[in-house]
Amino acid sequence: MISFTPWQSLMGGLLIGFSTLLMIRWLGKVTGISGIVGQVWSADAGDQAWRLAFVAGLVLSPLVYVLARPLPMVEIQASTPWLIVAGLLVGFGSRLGSGCTSGHGVCGLSRLSPRSLVATLTFMLVAMLVVWLWRHVWMIG
Repeated sequence: MISFTPWQSLMGGLLIGFSTLLMIRWLGKVTGISGIVGQVWSADAGDQAWRLAFVAGLVLSPLVYVLARPLPMVEIQASTPWLIVAGLLVGFGSRLGSGCTSGHGVCGLSRLSPRSLVATLTFMLVAMLVVWLWRHVWMIG
């Protein structure tokens, strides 16, 4: 079942955009999760503090979500091995593309970066191709 949730989606998009704006205005940093997480341990002390706070927010936010019921629970319909493979592929792709969808897709596109436009189009086209192959050629899922 697919649920169309325009108001929740709008609010989520506004929160993402606003937090991205705050990050660039206050810290002069792009809110690219792969870059933030990837440099947590190699950053100097001042940079490390906000990076650790950002990662803590990523880790703690699902707990806040669970406490804020009656929001609908998300059901993941993939096995743990597939989730591990998917996570490793996302990490590899983020390194290969010098960024992730949050860095290129949200921050880069909002700054009219041609490099981010190419990266985001590549992410989206490959994702669509893989889903199509997965469902129609390999007949999985």
